Amino acid sequence: MGNIRQTYIKRVAIELYNRYPEQFTDDFEHNKLAVDKLTDIQTKKLRNRVAGYLTRYRKRQRE
Repeated sequence: MGNIRQTYIKRVAIELYNRYPEQFTDDFEHNKLAVDKLTDIQTKKLRNRVAGYLTRYRKRQRE
């Protein structure tokens, strides 16, 4: 059983990846800073969830 992400987290993450694909890597810490810089998300928890989904999404896109 995997983690189920909420739709708005997926939507924001995929939109960010489509707009700025060169900004994101397979590294969560780097993606966390990039999400913080590119969005106005104010809570750490939401920023980390978007960055975590972006990291997994990018790894799947490369396969």
